[in-house]
Amino acid sequence: MDSTEDSLFGMQAEETPAALAAALAPPAAPGHYDELRGGISAPLAEGTAAAGAVVGAHALPTRPWARFFENLGREGFGELNQRTVELQRQVRDNGITYNVYADAGGPQRPWSLDLFPLILPAAQWQQVEAGVLQRMRLLEAVLDDVYGAQELLKSNLLPPALVHGHPGYLRPMHGVRPPGGRRLHIAAFDLARDPAGAWWVLTQRTQAPSGLGYLLENRLIISRLFPEAFRDLRVQRLAATYRALLESLITMSPAGDAGEPRIVLLTPGPYNETYFEHAYLARYLGLTLVEGSDLTVRDERLYLKTLKGLEPVHGLLKRLDDEFLDPLELRSDSHLGVPGLLQAIRAGHVLVANFPGSGLLESPALLGFLPALSRRLLGQELQLPSLPSWWCGERAAMLEALPQLAQCVIKETYGGAAAGSVLGKNLSRRELDACAGRILREPDRHTVQTHIRLSQMPTWKSERSGDHMVPGSLLLRVFALSDGAQGWRVLPGGLTRLAGAGAEVASMQRGGSSADTWVLTEGEVDATTLLHHEHPAIDTPHRSRSVTSRAAENLFWLGRYTERTENTARLARLAIESLNGEDQNSQPLLAWLSDLAAANGLVLNAVPPATQARRVFERSLIAALAEGRKATSVGFNLCAVRSAASAVRERLSKEQWNLIVRAEQEFRLACEALASEGEYSSVEALRVLEVLSGHTAAMTGAQTDRMTRDDGWRLLSSGRHLERLGFLAQALATAFDTGALFDEGGFEAVVALFDSTITFHAQYQQRHDVPALLDLLVLDRDNPRSLGWVAQTLRGRLARLAGSAPGAIPAIAMCVPDPQGWTLEALCQRDAEGRYAALLEVLQLCVDASYRLSDDLTARYFAHSGDARFSVGA
Repeated sequence: MDSTEDSLFGMQAEETPAALAAALAPPAAPGHYDELRGGISAPLAEGTAAAGAVVGAHALPTRPWARFFENLGREGFGELNQRTVELQRQVRDNGITYNVYADAGGPQRPWSLDLFPLILPAAQWQQVEAGVLQRMRLLEAVLDDVYGAQELLKSNLLPPALVHGHPGYLRPMHGVRPPGGRRLHIAAFDLARDPAGAWWVLTQRTQAPSGLGYLLENRLIISRLFPEAFRDLRVQRLAATYRALLESLITMSPAGDAGEPRIVLLTPGPYNETYFEHAYLARYLGLTLVEGSDLTVRDERLYLKTLKGLEPVHGLLKRLDDEFLDPLELRSDSHLGVPGLLQAIRAGHVLVANFPGSGLLESPALLGFLPALSRRLLGQELQLPSLPSWWCGERAAMLEALPQLAQCVIKETYGGAAAGSVLGKNLSRRELDACAGRILREPDRHTVQTHIRLSQMPTWKSERSGDHMVPGSLLLRVFALSDGAQGWRVLPGGLTRLAGAGAEVASMQRGGSSADTWVLTEGEVDATTLLHHEHPAIDTPHRSRSVTSRAAENLFWLGRYTERTENTARLARLAIESLNGEDQNSQPLLAWLSDLAAANGLVLNAVPPATQARRVFERSLIAALAEGRKATSVGFNLCAVRSAASAVRERLSKEQWNLIVRAEQEFRLACEALASEGEYSSVEALRVLEVLSGHTAAMTGAQTDRMTRDDGWRLLSSGRHLERLGFLAQALATAFDTGALFDEGGFEAVVALFDSTITFHAQYQQRHDVPALLDLLVLDRDNPRSLGWVAQTLRGRLARLAGSAPGAIPAIAMCVPDPQGWTLEALCQRDAEGRYAALLEVLQLCVDASYRLSDDLTARYFAHSGDARFSVGA
């Protein structure tokens, strides 16, 4: 164990923060390596090698851990609870989530992050780094061979069944040489430290390794909570490695004569369990986040569907498993990939990181063959060994593994690193016999791996029983990223995963947690940042941001559903207030409210109108509201707002996203409470709607004042104004049809629905006549709730969207009535039957325009059905 004498500032050991930490932190479980104290926790378990130092419960922390605790500040351990609260607040405010079951309908789980980082001294890290770089060279050489000459199979260094029988081996990729000659750009290795302190590789991830985004958020949060310790310990920074990866992809991408290459990040979509980090990485690296539907292949080239047409894509950073990449040649039922993508790769027109077909490297069976492969391909012994593994497809290996099942882990050979595993010691004798029987029947499908006692680090627990440290078992995921012609870099850090209480497997899907990983350096701390780049492809001052058709469509519906939520919430609130106000017996008012409520889904069609059964109507209205998203348009629209926002999360600020999440959660909980009371109180219903009204006003404000005015925003704004135009025009037309406008209470209700009560009374004082109302609600160009203002603004948005010259109106906007031709005199004209025929015609045109414009925008900007007759070239 490292001495801490030099770091205790001459104080007595029992008075130092390091000594206090040792007193507070229980030792690691017997036979496990203790990261805090730097040795095997005594007493040693039977059969444990005694290569490492043995430490007791009162041993002092190692030098780095001692310095960490010495930098806690004046309050020391007394501040840890406060820092834990701040940590949880940052996770919540940053919207860091991990959806364990990828449940499209359920709430996402907040990311779990522990307060203390794993601290790795420079000397230890150098050994890990050298071993990982060696493995990257080895794995690249293995891929070159199995997709090339296959000499390893011919010389029996790799069993053909293990390669050709693995679903991750893609025959369509045999003989294909990727652009730049490199198949691996990102790889992850899960490392465990044995009781003697040595690191071992448990699994390796090469298809679409996760964690690069989460570890960045971990670093951001923990370094801010412990800034003094972060500086004093000289923790190496991460940005240089990410920058190297980005520049490597740009350099190797086959842009040809196209100039600047375009790199995109391919995600399965917002229902994927790690979608948060896909959006986070895309934003951090400056890449466009795309789904398979955003891309298309034309003439063996990959294109991005944008509002301005098809734009070429030269590089693809994928977060999608290989089998889903191309439904034409791989899984035909995949809706996540791009038809024809493999052909574009074979033609050399697109770089994909990682190369499709690298999934076979994830097989646990391969680990047992790597030592011999390293000697053959590199002429070296492995510096970072794998845990002893036996592929049962070889009879000799199977016979050696079967007697050891009770002390080993049984894994699926072809399931990859993410497949389930069984710990032999947790099985009964009967279960072990059954497992052995399955291995004998299908030996090639099973791999047996030695079980290792994971090292343990201190974690902080704040519980009712008291605040204390608890040792937690850990796995360290280390990443190697492409560095262009230089080869690879190992990210100086990693994603540390902690096992849950009572668990022996460190897995986020099984309730585990994570920790930041601090790699210390003895040299200079790298000051590289991604905020400023010299590379022109990364830092082009005036480069416009492409808006994909899918993102544009979701932004369009985000605007529409935001407006719908606000409109229906205001209508429901107005209806409940009117049913309990001075004008509750006004038949025209009740008829108007009944018709609008039914048309907007606030009550079921079978519910009698308020003119027939006022209290039944009110109860049905509140009951539907209390049922949340099941029956009421308010709740449904609010859920739709969140769904549309989640699909474009990389375009929203964290404050805007948190506002949407909070509004939906609070409304849902308030509705559940309203339903549980059973009385359907109008007072409580109004309180719920009032809170929601504040949230929707904030959402609209954020969309108006906190987003860049690009074409995506113009579609969002067009969606909102399109919805407002149709809703208000229908409401005003219904008010004339039911006669509500000719009733004092109905008149005031119409003005209130247009959110113009204060303005109307300020301008027209006590007037309650139709000309005054039409002047404000139809013609006033300064009132954002007047139909004239909405129509004029919508036409302007569409003109900018279409790129028209100033003053020119594109054909797509021609269906929106031009308010320039509206006059108060014409709108107030009445026909022989006393109807406002000209006005009602204008209102009907507005309603029709909202429907037609929605279809036209979809056909023009979202479908791209007419861009080409063929999707895949020969």
